[in-house]
Amino acid sequence: MTLRRTAPAKAPAPQHDAVDAITDQWAAVRPDLQTTPMAVFGRIYRIARTMGDRTEKEYGRFGISRGEFDVLATLRRSGMPYTLSPRELSATLMLTTGGMTGRLDKLEKAGLLARSPDPNDRRGLRVSLTAEGLDIVDQAVGAGLALQREAVEAALDPAEAEQLGALLRKLMAA
Repeated sequence: MTLRRTAPAKAPAPQHDAVDAITDQWAAVRPDLQTTPMAVFGRIYRIARTMGDRTEKEYGRFGISRGEFDVLATLRRSGMPYTLSPRELSATLMLTTGGMTGRLDKLEKAGLLARSPDPNDRRGLRVSLTAEGLDIVDQAVGAGLALQREAVEAALDPAEAEQLGALLRKLMAA
């Protein structure tokens, strides 16, 4: 006898959620307001906060915070040899140089990255992933994506996920 694997059932959309309660309250006291944008951004914010917290906890299993993951991931995405200047990292992560220095110090102390002189600029530095840093970021990105995939697949079919991604891209471009 062969068992057939079925796709997990999608969670039904709630009929009324916490964001609806907020917009309903506004409608009661200010019926002149159009609260659709509040509903959209309220849900985006709540989803981002919830998934951010879950992802932070997952990264903690690898001994890193979300901010530290961002540094390691930026180096990893840069491709071989996984090396950038602190300025390039700061620009990509939108961090001040002081904030970047603190993260780099902690990650270097943990053995996940190394700083070395820039061979093309006597005053500059280069930041590179170590072999351990590469291993940690590869594990952490896989674990984080698994959480995100689980959340998306619990509620949306692949076409809906693609459509939502496209709509959010459109909203972000505006």
